[in-house]
Amino acid sequence: MEFGRCSISLTNNWFCGTVFAKASNREVGIDAVRAWNDWLFTEWYSKYPERVIPGGITYLGDSDEAVREIRRNAERGFVSVTLPEMPHNVGFPNLWERDFWDPIMEACAETETVISLHVGSSGMAPFAPGSPALQIGATLFGQLSLGACAHWLWSEYPVRFPNLKIAMSEGGIGWVAMLIDRLDNIIDRSGYGLGWDERPADVLRRNFWFCTLDDPSTIDTRDVIGVENICVETDYPHGDGTWPHTQNVIHDVWGHIPAHELRMMCSENAAKLYRHPLPDIVLPLG
Repeated sequence: MEFGRCSISLTNNWFCGTVFAKASNREVGIDAVRAWNDWLFTEWYSKYPERVIPGGITYLGDSDEAVREIRRNAERGFVSVTLPEMPHNVGFPNLWERDFWDPIMEACAETETVISLHVGSSGMAPFAPGSPALQIGATLFGQLSLGACAHWLWSEYPVRFPNLKIAMSEGGIGWVAMLIDRLDNIIDRSGYGLGWDERPADVLRRNFWFCTLDDPSTIDTRDVIGVENICVETDYPHGDGTWPHTQNVIHDVWGHIPAHELRMMCSENAAKLYRHPLPDIVLPLG
């Protein structure tokens, strides 16, 4: 991990701590969430604050407990919380059940806690019996992120909380420009969604960030998406990741991109989003 990376973002060993929220004993579930976050804080973040960006979990079995844990973590330096992409798909209230989600969104906005939505955190699409589920699932990562992003955008939470920050993790960027085109289409032609002061595409660019391994055929849509909204990921240690050859991959695939844009996507955007310091010299120069 020393090559090509100056910091890591550490998250839990299962998506969003959902296994704890579904514990048969509520108090055990709450204590397990706290213990996991305490372990991350004590054993990782406190020892290597310049290397680790702490992304916590929260207790999703109760809105009040979720808020308490988000605020407790924010007070000690956590800058992110991971939530399910589509919470209703994994047994939690949907985003329009406001009594549950309003306090959580308010807490995230007030503490500047980035909401991280990892692809597949609410399960995969149903597959045909006998089909190669691994191959199909990995192929459709972008589809999962597209669906989740549309839900979160139209939930209106980014409108109600303009400083809310939502990071779409591991879904690529190939679908984002298409989504922006579609949002403009339904406003300008269909007339749907005209109740906001801002255009939906502008809200998307203001409140959402997107990850890419390389996206060789769609990286040139970055100006539509907003270069400032794109962050490089390595997906270590998964099979489709680029580590330990990340720098070579970026050089080979993005060699035509100006150096200042490479710095933004490879380090500066994430550092700004997660309020994390960078070294004095950040490559590439130029």
